Amino acid sequence: MTGKIKNIQLADSGRLKIEWAEAHMPVMMALRKKYGETKPLAGMRISGCLHVTKETAVLIRTLIAAGAQVAWSGCNPLSTQDDVAAALYAEGVPIWAWHGLTTEEFYWCIEQTLLQKPTITLDDGADLVFTIHNKHPELAKQVLGGSEETTTGVHRLRAMGDDQKLLYPIVAVNDAETKWDFDNVYGTGQSSIDGIIRATSILLAGKTFVVAGYGHCGKGVAMRAKGLGADVIATEIKPTAALKAILEGIRMMPMDEAARVGDIFITATGMKDVIVKRHFEVMKDGAIVCNTGHYDCEVNLKELETLTVSKKEIRPNCVQHTLKNGKRIFVLAEGRLVNLAAAEGHPSEVMDMSFANQFMAMMFVAKNGANLEKRVYDITEEQDQEIAGLKLETMNVSIDKLTDEQVRYQTAYNEGT
Repeated sequence: MTGKIKNIQLADSGRLKIEWAEAHMPVMMALRKKYGETKPLAGMRISGCLHVTKETAVLIRTLIAAGAQVAWSGCNPLSTQDDVAAALYAEGVPIWAWHGLTTEEFYWCIEQTLLQKPTITLDDGADLVFTIHNKHPELAKQVLGGSEETTTGVHRLRAMGDDQKLLYPIVAVNDAETKWDFDNVYGTGQSSIDGIIRATSILLAGKTFVVAGYGHCGKGVAMRAKGLGADVIATEIKPTAALKAILEGIRMMPMDEAARVGDIFITATGMKDVIVKRHFEVMKDGAIVCNTGHYDCEVNLKELETLTVSKKEIRPNCVQHTLKNGKRIFVLAEGRLVNLAAAEGHPSEVMDMSFANQFMAMMFVAKNGANLEKRVYDITEEQDQEIAGLKLETMNVSIDKLTDEQVRYQTAYNEGT
């Protein structure tokens, strides 16, 4: 078998997790049943760089059922679930992923997935795309296109497209309404709180909970923290986002002020240096700091190290830093995605829609990639509504439909008051 994982003995545990996910991802299972017969991805070599979770395993199995040949690596050093990786490896999936990768090992794993010379790439964070562009541009000649799952990754790829530096087209899966407004809000919100509680066993009720960034992810985290009784503060750079937070009952202030009063801090911005030395210096004794953005640069741990006189792991994924001023700061999951490094990531039900978008993006690229421009493409409104409709059907929920007269009224410009 091809690949590298931590422990094949964990495969049985991983299979059970995947079975659980499949039972809670009915849209993906419907797609697998439908396209497992027609094999629209036959002949496609898909190299994937995406968190190795039970939900990702459902996506991988569905891609294979539709005829694709896959090779996989994790997209974060701490997010791989080793039992799921073992289960996939045991099924013959070429996979290079284990929890606790070094930076060098992380990129080595990506390199292995490129040995199959992919025709399509599937990315979460754009590290695979960047590896091709920066180190193996010759591989791009045979790549029909790819997809990207994260906000930060899409922003960077759009910038590359604007500068005419993209070597092949990318589908912005992150920007689909059925991803952005569900995965980012409800998935990140619940799973980030899950990660914090697993790492600390802290009581959120009554705590001052600081969320850096009030985009979709930050909003979801704030919503869940508030629901558990926390006093939530948000920090922002965007006036409209700040206004939304205020009108939703969230206090708003600069991080320089929030750093003095917060008990728990979580970053969700996609930007570097959100929490830095001057913030650590004024935090309360016992402050908890974590991140739920894709990259681990939001909390500047190098600057925290300059203030630290000693540190020790108090609990799994929870390291106590004792500072020169005598205060203690607890850092969760090494500043990486707390929802994946300290918990299991988003619930299966919400990933059902996100990965349905990934699957359909793969089919779109396989069919149309040769004729696409080298830029970032949005998911179509039709696909968004189709996936949402499928999800509603699996929930036994019916909705209204416009009558023919209402359809005509929608675009009638001769109608008055």
